[in-house]
Amino acid sequence: MTEPKASERDYRDTVFLPKTDFPMKAGLPQKEPGIQSRWEDEQLYTQLREARIGRSKFIFHDGPPYANGDMHIGHALNHVLKDMVCRTQNLLGKDAPYVPGWDCHGLPIEWKVEEQYRKKKLDKKAVPPAEFRAECRAYAQHWVDVQREQLKRLGVMADWDNPYLTMQFDSEATIVAELMKFAEAGNLYRGSKPVMWSPVEETALAEAEVEYEDIVSTQIDVAFEITETANEDLSSWLTVAEDIGSKVKAIIWTTTPWTIPVNQALAYGPNIQYVLVHAGGDYFLVAQDRLNDTLARVKKSPWLAENGESGWNIAWVGKGSDLAGTVARHPMHKLGGFYAKPRPFLPGEFVTTDSGTGLVHMSPDHGEDDFLLCREYGLEPQFAVMADGRYRDDWPWLGGDDDRRRAVINKTFNAPDGPICSDLREAGALLSASDDYQHSYPHSWRSKAKVIYRCTPQWFVPMDKDLGLISQSVRPEPVEGPHSTSGAAFEEEGRASTSSARTGEGDTLRNRALEAIADTRFVPEKGRNRIGSMVEGRPDWVLSRQRAWGVPITLFVKNGTGEYLQDPAVNARVVEAVREQGVDAWDESRKAEFLGADHNPDDYEMVTDILDVWFDSGCTHAFVLESGRWPEMQWPADLYLEGSDQHRGWFQSSLLESCATRGRAPYNQILTHGFTMDAKGKKMSKSLGNTIDPLKVMEQYGADIIRLWALSVDYTEDHRIGDEILKGVADQYRKLRNTFRYLLGALDGFVGDMGDAGEVPELELYVLALLADLDGKLRKAVDEYDFNAYTRLLVDFCNEDLSAFFFDIRKDVLYCDGPDSTKRNAYRTVLDLLFHALVRYAAPVLVFTAEEVWSTRYPDGGSVHLLEWPQVPGVTADGAKWAKLRDLREDVMEAIEPLRREKVIRSGLEADVTVPADAVPEGFSDADLAELFITASVTRGQGDTVTVSRTNENKCGRCWRLLPSVAEDGALCDRCEEVVAEQDAAA
Repeated sequence: MTEPKASERDYRDTVFLPKTDFPMKAGLPQKEPGIQSRWEDEQLYTQLREARIGRSKFIFHDGPPYANGDMHIGHALNHVLKDMVCRTQNLLGKDAPYVPGWDCHGLPIEWKVEEQYRKKKLDKKAVPPAEFRAECRAYAQHWVDVQREQLKRLGVMADWDNPYLTMQFDSEATIVAELMKFAEAGNLYRGSKPVMWSPVEETALAEAEVEYEDIVSTQIDVAFEITETANEDLSSWLTVAEDIGSKVKAIIWTTTPWTIPVNQALAYGPNIQYVLVHAGGDYFLVAQDRLNDTLARVKKSPWLAENGESGWNIAWVGKGSDLAGTVARHPMHKLGGFYAKPRPFLPGEFVTTDSGTGLVHMSPDHGEDDFLLCREYGLEPQFAVMADGRYRDDWPWLGGDDDRRRAVINKTFNAPDGPICSDLREAGALLSASDDYQHSYPHSWRSKAKVIYRCTPQWFVPMDKDLGLISQSVRPEPVEGPHSTSGAAFEEEGRASTSSARTGEGDTLRNRALEAIADTRFVPEKGRNRIGSMVEGRPDWVLSRQRAWGVPITLFVKNGTGEYLQDPAVNARVVEAVREQGVDAWDESRKAEFLGADHNPDDYEMVTDILDVWFDSGCTHAFVLESGRWPEMQWPADLYLEGSDQHRGWFQSSLLESCATRGRAPYNQILTHGFTMDAKGKKMSKSLGNTIDPLKVMEQYGADIIRLWALSVDYTEDHRIGDEILKGVADQYRKLRNTFRYLLGALDGFVGDMGDAGEVPELELYVLALLADLDGKLRKAVDEYDFNAYTRLLVDFCNEDLSAFFFDIRKDVLYCDGPDSTKRNAYRTVLDLLFHALVRYAAPVLVFTAEEVWSTRYPDGGSVHLLEWPQVPGVTADGAKWAKLRDLREDVMEAIEPLRREKVIRSGLEADVTVPADAVPEGFSDADLAELFITASVTRGQGDTVTVSRTNENKCGRCWRLLPSVAEDGALCDRCEEVVAEQDAAA
């Protein structure tokens, strides 16, 4: 048999092509659930905890989401970030447990259960409280179970079998115990102050439970007749008015007409200039700066009908301080009783001329400034508005008639033709009324209904009372060590600026909190000023809510005195009862049992209010970090991580609770993220149809795509997601996947190493230096929680340094060098190092894919998530030299491209290239350059541009390189001839 000619032989079976079972098509939606199931069967989280026993601790404390609905995209981003924190810390070799939790009490759950009642036309008040709470508990547990499965599907690795719930009996008992610390230290008081109140939900709300929406309201100008004044000049005008049968009136402006029925005074700015003007027969008092605007609103009023704008004749000018001692009467004074009392003018520093008339009507029932100013002058709230937002039956104006005392937030009630305005108009006091005032107004973020300020008896924690000695559970200052704050120290400037913002001397809760803020690291740093300004200006903490589903305020109040009992023995009995029975233990039937022999039950009233749900979540550090139920946890936490809205929510309630009971914050660091917007940067809304459902994204793309998106955006700011953005992320994922697929294929059967260090090619050393540099940058990104940088560095390294550069150059060596080639072994050894490093770097990001990659190469190698941070060779290289070479390589590729488009050549392998001699770094031969540029040849010229022409050399039939050693097209080059001869001999 005649041997075929070299030019006729097919050499494809002699080339060492990569081999792997790792598919190019990911199929994540189908594959990920199986991987998740395997992790559960193998108890991966438990394995990891056991592997990290005795290691340096990193304590992350999970903020509890509400258990009342499916996971949304904000949940997804939030939990991916949390998972990334714990996974990277575990990867670094630390013991970083993740105990997930849920907030199960409060209005979000109760409101949903009430909605179910309303659909069934049932009255919640007719159901026994214990039965209603049981339904709330069951509802919360349902959504805990649903969300838990959804978060597991997202790839979050946590102690899912043992989460913390605020409704667990142990948790409820700890919350009660924490409340008792406040009570025993005298840091609670019962008082009446205006608080945010939801008439729909019939409860007080915390700031964090309120959102602001733009609305259109009725604005009115109302005249209050002045009856006397201490100012002589102004008094003379009262006399003049009386002589001519006219009146002197003060004009107030408001956008809440419903507050006029509880007006008790008028406020002026002491330094504001006021004028008394004569118009329409009467005299009117208004701030000089607001005269024209007031005229514009009231010019159609009857008292200006004859005179018009020219009727404003200034009779008196004076400062606000001149109004001291002035008294007016309420427009409805003819009703007698409450309305017959004089309405004094009071000095208010809060009064401005930004809007209105420069005179403000005061209703201490319905405004913070109103309450404080009126109380200073002995004017107390009237409690005229009931919990449902209607006036009391016995209230002299608008009381008794359901049609006239409808909820004060009702738009019709406040309309220009509604009962308030109609009565004021009939009394001759309504100067203007229009329903066109646009402004931002607070709403309950659950019911979406408008809220009001309403004065009710509530339980408060004082912000500015000297706390004195704190409880015995006080914590020392944090010390340096394995559990101290990680990352760069916070800026001293930031520390100083917050510390200097203390509002006064003394060991007050406000000052403790501000000092704790100064001692906390914030990522991003702007969070320090955000929470600092909130704490600096916040009022006393309202702890009480008038609802059923929550931890009760377990206090006994002495009849007649209003003082609450401070008896540690009683408190201990209550705590133990709650630990055994939960919140249902606080029941009137156990009153005598709790009080014991030392107290007469008839002398005490049991408080029926429940705790603000933010107090519940603010106590989670106590039962998660300290209780011992999770022995791997410890106090304080290294990190709290939530959205930026939690500066006024969980971050703050945890801060205040811990500062009051332990003297410092329960965390060393706070990390905050922004909100997820749609692709156009708009807030997501079901009504707009622009929401992105993470459950559907996982069905279409897989969880790893959501994770890659979440860790690619700048989470410290508001960020975007949309179909096109997800398609881009999916493309990015494919490139990463192909990098791993190439590595797996190229390392098929790999058992060697690179041999003597002196034989390692410079390209391999350079890539190892790039890997060492990447390693340092990734460590820094982990330390700074800069996951956007972490992911970008990883992606860019794989795409630009490996796929487009290193792999591209070395594919010829991999495919065509012989098995014993020093260069090929060196390359594969570096690929092995890259594999072990990259699969670990990628594991916290692409949790399912990294596991698939690892198990493909090491089927019996356990989980990739048990591995630790890779040890990479500390190789260095002349970065400047290689940067210059890579720039030149880019120039060569650009010069080749026109010839390829014009089909003069099919690839760079057919190109003879001439490069500027001064553009070539030292240490590279022309043969090195041809290999690095993947061209037929490279020569150095004296010009300053790259030139390209088609080579005249013949093409090797095996490696396809065009070389002088190839006698004819299809014949073999010297290298391939040697390799094929060895293969033929072996065959």
